[in-house]
Amino acid sequence: AIESRRIAHGYIFSGQRGTGKTTVARILARCLNCVQGPTPAPCGVCSSCVEISAGNAVDVIEIDAASNRGINEMREIRENVRYHPSRDRYKIFIIDEAHQITKEAFNALLKTLEEPPEWVVFILCTTEANEIPSTIASRCQHFTFRSVDFAELVARMRYIAEQEGIEASDEVLSVIAQAGEGSVRDSLSALDQAIACCGRTLDVQNIRSLLGVFDLTSLETVPAAICEENSGRMLEIVGELE
Repeated sequence: AIESRRIAHGYIFSGQRGTGKTTVARILARCLNCVQGPTPAPCGVCSSCVEISAGNAVDVIEIDAASNRGINEMREIRENVRYHPSRDRYKIFIIDEAHQITKEAFNALLKTLEEPPEWVVFILCTTEANEIPSTIASRCQHFTFRSVDFAELVARMRYIAEQEGIEASDEVLSVIAQAGEGSVRDSLSALDQAIACCGRTLDVQNIRSLLGVFDLTSLETVPAAICEENSGRMLEIVGELE
């Protein structure tokens, strides 16, 4: 879309937490405002790219809708939209947790999305796409972010562990990746917690007890107790797991 100059004025990035919605929104902002752009490969060294990466670009405004969800904030955006970008090509609004915006505030935003100036791009990031009103959604291009592939998650954590000088087996990393359920942020938080608790060598048993997960040997005892019709043993297993 960037290569063919078919740039929309509104985007919705939706999907579970920790899958890179806000990060990709910032990358898109760099693509659009790079000195060499719009380009799908921003240079990363011009003042626009550097400032957007650092989060202090004057023409890329990030708004956390969880704490700025009211009609007054949206009216402020609507006023701001009328003015040309100070320096860059586009004035980009990245609205995080967009589903938290109130109904009245969405209505205030709707007029801007209906007739946007050519220099404005809105990127709404949300974990609850179904809560974005259809009047807003129909004026935006919608991209759904999927959970990150398990093997990619493990490979990424292996790279981080190597860089940090942490000893972690593939089994340890698999347990941590499983705890993240496809969310990079959740998996990295669990890895951080594991390093804080276990030091520079991560032991799989310690990690399992830390994260409250159990291994397959626990599950093997369940069918064994069923085959023996041993309800007492079954209750013991439940007690152990709890």
